[in-house]
Amino acid sequence: MMKRLSKKEIQDLYNAGPEAVGEVINSLIDIINAQQLEIIELKKRVKKLEEQVNKNSRNSSKPPSSDGFNKTKSLRRKSSKPSGGQKGHKGSTLNQVPNPDRIVSHKVSTCDDCNNSLEDVQPTGYKKRQVFDLNIEVVVTEHQVEEKLCSHCGAKNKADFPADVQQPVQYGANFKAVGTYLNQFQLLPLERTCDFFEDIVGIRPSEATIINCNNKIYDTLETIEDRIKELLLNSPVVHYDETGLSVNGKNNWIHSASTAKLTHYEVHQKRGKSAMDDIEILPEYLGVAVHDCWPSYFKFDNCQHALCNAHLLRELIGVYENDERQKWALEMNTLLCEIKDAVNEAKNNDRPSLSPLQIDFYKRGYNQILKSGFELNAQLDKDKYSENAPKKRGRKKQSTAKNLLDRFKEHEDSVLKFMSDFNVPFDNNQAERDVRMVKVKEKISGTFRSELGARIFARIRSYISTARKNSLSVIDAISSAVTGKPYLPDI
Repeated sequence: MMKRLSKKEIQDLYNAGPEAVGEVINSLIDIINAQQLEIIELKKRVKKLEEQVNKNSRNSSKPPSSDGFNKTKSLRRKSSKPSGGQKGHKGSTLNQVPNPDRIVSHKVSTCDDCNNSLEDVQPTGYKKRQVFDLNIEVVVTEHQVEEKLCSHCGAKNKADFPADVQQPVQYGANFKAVGTYLNQFQLLPLERTCDFFEDIVGIRPSEATIINCNNKIYDTLETIEDRIKELLLNSPVVHYDETGLSVNGKNNWIHSASTAKLTHYEVHQKRGKSAMDDIEILPEYLGVAVHDCWPSYFKFDNCQHALCNAHLLRELIGVYENDERQKWALEMNTLLCEIKDAVNEAKNNDRPSLSPLQIDFYKRGYNQILKSGFELNAQLDKDKYSENAPKKRGRKKQSTAKNLLDRFKEHEDSVLKFMSDFNVPFDNNQAERDVRMVKVKEKISGTFRSELGARIFARIRSYISTARKNSLSVIDAISSAVTGKPYLPDI
């Protein structure tokens, strides 16, 4: 910062002549130019920080848990339906059973009006109320095999124990199934699983017992995992997603492929194409792959692609909220929602597709919005780089808005796939729901200590999720796997 010149210094500078004044002016111009460049850089940094602060689950891919106490408005639009169960919805409630396990009789001994004894009076009727309660207990079954001596030759003979009874004392299939159910489905850590048994039934199994059961089920489910992958490859539409997973202190990824009836998880050290090649689903898939805009997915040209529009809606909102000049983003958001409503209306009326006129109208609107967006951002870039900004080598960095415009232009068919093919949903919520349990697992039980533990979790959760999607009881599915007869999906 230059100090303020005194009157004497100004007089001396004036007396020194034009050359001295010119040197001072040039020095001031250099300082002003340097300050302008610094202001431009600071503005960029402030803009970047503001965009980071303004990001939330509504306008970016950040999870709702990162929003803190700041309430965000949901993207879900208000429905015309009233809250609660809809007309025709089948409710569920307790109903009395005709043959209860226990009957407790409550007698009337005296008259309420005159205190006369009613002990010898026969009841004229009964009012009934039933209480449904739990009575959890361990049932110990002792297996005894006979030993006999042959009266003819004197040989000693013995009957055989059941194949699954191999130790003098052991846990039964149901006991083991409940352990795996709590650990792998309810996501309880091993210690808390053992606490549950100790508190509820008075027997505390070792953590090794739960681990050994999980290992056995993992081996049993290998053929089931192959069956699930086979069924996914034959599905017309499959949802894909991936999320980070900490294994032995290192970042890994769990990849999911799913439909409304099937779920497959697999853990891999990498996120991109090499991992997808190793999993061997996407490289062989010929249907429609629904996913986010992660570039690795588009490297597979053997299948068609459909983008998750829920992700795109959030990004469009984020672009507009950070720069209200980007009105095209708001218009595109509205257009996508209008197309979604039109598709839903057509489905509700049992129409197989939109009319050619509707499709042409929406596509023209789509491209017109993109055109206005490109024109706006071209002008903004021109204004931005016309300033006295420092010249940098290489390609100029694009704005977030311009990157999003390019994505909408490049992947138009994938964005609008739900409009041309009614089998394709508007979003990728199926995959996001399926991977959500992985994050819940980490929050409840922490990270995985070994790669084997992560693979066991992925395979058992694939089986459990698939069983649930096909209306099979989870505990029954796990019990079947414990006895070596797992549920085999047949879709």
